[in-house]
Amino acid sequence: MMKCVPLLSRSQLHKSAGWLLTAVLLLLSTPLQALVLRGQLQQGGMVIGQTRAGVRIDLDGQPVRVNKDGHFVIGFGRSHPATALLTLRYPDGRLLKKRLVIVQRNYAIQRINGLPEKKVSPPPALAKRIHAEALQVKAARAYNTDLPWFFKPFIWPVTGPITGVYGSQRILNGKPRWPHYGVDVAAPMGTVVHAVAAGIVRLAHPGMYLSGATLVIDHGFGVSSSYLHLSKILVHVGQRVRQGQAVAKVGSSGRVTGPHLDWRINWFKTRLDAALVAGPMPDTKTAN
Repeated sequence: MMKCVPLLSRSQLHKSAGWLLTAVLLLLSTPLQALVLRGQLQQGGMVIGQTRAGVRIDLDGQPVRVNKDGHFVIGFGRSHPATALLTLRYPDGRLLKKRLVIVQRNYAIQRINGLPEKKVSPPPALAKRIHAEALQVKAARAYNTDLPWFFKPFIWPVTGPITGVYGSQRILNGKPRWPHYGVDVAAPMGTVVHAVAAGIVRLAHPGMYLSGATLVIDHGFGVSSSYLHLSKILVHVGQRVRQGQAVAKVGSSGRVTGPHLDWRINWFKTRLDAALVAGPMPDTKTAN
């Protein structure tokens, strides 16, 4: 008879409004073939897994990096279908296909009509610049390094009122805009921004058209964090930073109306919900 032994204590399973940390334990024919998934099986969620050493893994047909100890990470985008296929190929040739149920979410949609065209779309003359800057961000998020820093729980880079959430979208004059993939946190100009996890700085741009001063930090295995609309960047490309280190200051650079931090988490091209990854924001009355 297969016996399931819980790997997480009750204190490790944290619940709060709008966020749920789940742990999934799947034991196959023997304990050596255990598959453990820890995270959020929902749109925008990031899941950290562990299996036997030497196992090759695909998610929805795409290879997933696995370290020598069998650890890996996967993520699900804003519009991921209701199921995902996780395929494991064991060193002895055996194959396991596990279909994961992905919780679907409802996103806030705001419709605004009657706006001047210049408020809806950037001037055509700036299209070339915007495209070039987007390619720089894409390259910074494409690193597939064997760094373990995303395994440790993430922290919030700043604390304050949340003014924008992941997945929300505006439809301006009947034209759908890109969904918002970050979490906006209002904070006074110059508030220190902390690294949410240890990593290596991959991009430190002083002023992009849309996102202003922009910082991207690589945490390993394709997981990166981005910090937008900054007033100042305190680190440089190639620099290693520790979790909690001051890396920037809140600003209002780029296409915004006031000071705040737009914080984002990516798994390669997949845009994740930073609020799900980090969990509940600490009490702003006691946070530093």
